[in-house]
Amino acid sequence: MNRVARILLAGVSAASMTLPVVSQELPQAQSAWYTDADAKLQAMIDMQPNTGTAKNVILFVADGQGVGSNYAIRLFAGQLEGKLGEEHVLPYEEYPYTALIKTYNINAQTPDSAPTAGAMNTGVKQVFNTINLSESAVHEDCASEDGNKLTLFSEIVADAGKSVGVVSTARITHATGAAVYAKTANRNWEAEAPEGCTDIATQLVDMMEAGTIDIALGGGARNFPAMGAQTPFGGDSSRKDETDLIARAEAAGAELVTDLASLEAAPAGSPVLGLFTNSDMNYEHDRPETEPSLADMTAAAIKNLQGNEGGFYLMVEGGRVDHALHGGNAHRALMDGVAFANAVALADEMTNDEDTLIIVTADHEHAIAFNGYCGRGTPITGLCMGIAKGQVEHNGEPELAADGKPYSVITFANGAGSVLTEQADGSYFGTRANLTQEEAMDPDFLQQAAIPMGSETHSGEDVAAWAKGPWAHLLTGTQEQNYIFHVMNHAVSAE
Repeated sequence: MNRVARILLAGVSAASMTLPVVSQELPQAQSAWYTDADAKLQAMIDMQPNTGTAKNVILFVADGQGVGSNYAIRLFAGQLEGKLGEEHVLPYEEYPYTALIKTYNINAQTPDSAPTAGAMNTGVKQVFNTINLSESAVHEDCASEDGNKLTLFSEIVADAGKSVGVVSTARITHATGAAVYAKTANRNWEAEAPEGCTDIATQLVDMMEAGTIDIALGGGARNFPAMGAQTPFGGDSSRKDETDLIARAEAAGAELVTDLASLEAAPAGSPVLGLFTNSDMNYEHDRPETEPSLADMTAAAIKNLQGNEGGFYLMVEGGRVDHALHGGNAHRALMDGVAFANAVALADEMTNDEDTLIIVTADHEHAIAFNGYCGRGTPITGLCMGIAKGQVEHNGEPELAADGKPYSVITFANGAGSVLTEQADGSYFGTRANLTQEEAMDPDFLQQAAIPMGSETHSGEDVAAWAKGPWAHLLTGTQEQNYIFHVMNHAVSAE
């Protein structure tokens, strides 16, 4: 065979290999798995990027909810609805664009919430335990704040005429929420700072007085009354000065709200300071009816900010997902994750995809792990159940480890639930408990962990970002965390 013939034959073979297979001819063509995926493919083919200007931007941050934690929340939410769980789709998982986000800090492989949230609000990565300072800043060095304070997305959009809000189930002065308005060499300077620096609570009121922050809702009332005074809930102030920040906020025209009823009654379009607990707000599992949920606060913030025809920027933090994971308590973490998903769904309903960019992400992941091999529908907070033969759902029999004992689906690499306990001589020793399903699924159960620690740690793993709305298609691939700022900034400024 000569060279020309070989080329022609190769062309014929290549062409035949690229001919589309007629779906109806495949034995799997009638399977729901096949038809659902085919429909999804067509929807993706038909999708057109939105390149309009974003009037509004909403950044949702589920503190500590990386890809693994999100997986657990997905199953938990589905199982609450009576599903097996694995097939469930969280509201933001239906968004058309997704990226993986690298969360490390300038000087830390495993990040903390302050510089990760700061990266999303300034466009640059930051130093561990600092907020919105450049890479020359030094943690806990007050003097290093000079010349290193960064311009915030909130300041940029406020200068452009937009309104700004921040919502959190943690203290409103806690690391993630503070990244919307504060600049500090120590994330822990919430109510007190060294001479020459300004504490975070004061910075919030400063920004409200300046007209940059229009609504702030969360916990942490203890950081606002003057030293020696009581909070609206009867707790002691954490301040070490005579400044009454609540009075200052009210003098600037802000309405103070302290429960769900007063939040709902607050006048739309006026500045609002919502302080609902002395410290962090309650976990969703423990939340009293008088305390607003994350969805309640999100809805109130959007209603307030929508009064500005120029648009708004709102950051919403599900802060207590992180706290429950630190405590090794999966049930409360997943309950707060579901509450976060509900807030996202409500915000989506209240806004227009044409002019509102919504990004849903996390600041970091935790040292959470998932054990196998579990059958479908295994309760995500319970024991790993075996894979059944001839049926979809698990077989109802716990899988056993090499020690002959069952094990939970979720464990932590470290934390308060460690199987190792300190002995009288300072050494550590332990054996695993022979858990029952009832014990494992108790809301107060601390999932078993390997390394003993008083508080479970963060992880350096990637988190996801889901996006919809103007310029959401820019959030794809694997990106640095500070890239999120650049997407938001482009979306509001695109002509």
